[in-house]
Amino acid sequence: MYKLIAIDVDDTLLTDDLIVTEGTRKSMEAAIAAGATVTLATGRMFASAQKIARQINLNVPIITYQGALVKTLLDGQVLYERSVPSDAASELLAFCSERDLHLQLYADDQLYGMEDNEKIQAYSQLSNIPYLIEPDFSKLIHKPLNKMLIIDDPQRLDELALELIPLIGDRVHITKSKAHYLEFMHKEGTKGHALTFMAEHLGCTMEETIAMGDAWNDREMIQAAGLGVAMDNAIDALKEIADYVTLSNNDEGVKHVIDKFVLNKIEA
Repeated sequence: MYKLIAIDVDDTLLTDDLIVTEGTRKSMEAAIAAGATVTLATGRMFASAQKIARQINLNVPIITYQGALVKTLLDGQVLYERSVPSDAASELLAFCSERDLHLQLYADDQLYGMEDNEKIQAYSQLSNIPYLIEPDFSKLIHKPLNKMLIIDDPQRLDELALELIPLIGDRVHITKSKAHYLEFMHKEGTKGHALTFMAEHLGCTMEETIAMGDAWNDREMIQAAGLGVAMDNAIDALKEIADYVTLSNNDEGVKHVIDKFVLNKIEA
C-alpha cells in the first residue's frame, strides 16, 4: 500500500477555477482514513499553502517553497528548511538590477517586491497572500530566503536561465513552476529532497510514496517517488519521465490516481 501521497497545488490539485472538487476532497479523505498520509508539495509560501490545506482538512506537515520548507500545520514547527546561499542571492539581485527585472523575495514567510506593479499584484491574487514593498532589497538580501523569483515572459526567462546557470547554478536550484515564473532555491530545496525527508520522517520507503504534478518544478519528486504521476495537462517533458499520466486537473486527475492506486476502486 502507498503510505505517502504528495500533491502539487496549482494545475494539479486545484482546477483552473482554483478550487478542489468535492470528489477529489472525498477521495483524499478516504485515503487518509485508509492509513495514508496526504500532503501538499507546492512552490507556494507556507502562508498560502496553509489556507488550502485547512480547506481540505489536512493536519500534516506540508512541503512549501518548492521543498525549501517543510512545516507542520498545527503548531507551525519547522521540520526541514533550506535557504538560498547569501552570496548567490546577492549575485542574483545584482543581475536583476542591471537588467531591470522583476524580482520577488521570500523572507520570514513574507512576500516582498521592490515596486507595486501588475506582476506582484497578479501573483498576490493567485496565491491569496498579501505582499510588502521594500525598494531597497539590500536590506533583505542577507536574511534567510526560502525562495527568490523572477516574473517575465516565458521565452525571456528561458534565456535568462541559460545566463544564470553558469553564474549561480552551482549553488542554487533553478526551476519553473509556471511558464512565466523562474524560481531559485537552495540546492536541497527541491520537492524531491522534501519528499525524501517526509518519507523518512514518517517511516516509509520511497517505494511507498506517490507524487503528482504538472510542471518542471515537480520533476525531482516525480523521479524520487515510487509512483511518479504527471497530470494530463502537464508539460510534455514531465509526462515523459512519469510512471503514469492521469486525467487533467479539471477532470479530477488526483481523485483518479487515489481511487486507482490507493483505494483500488479502478481496475488496472
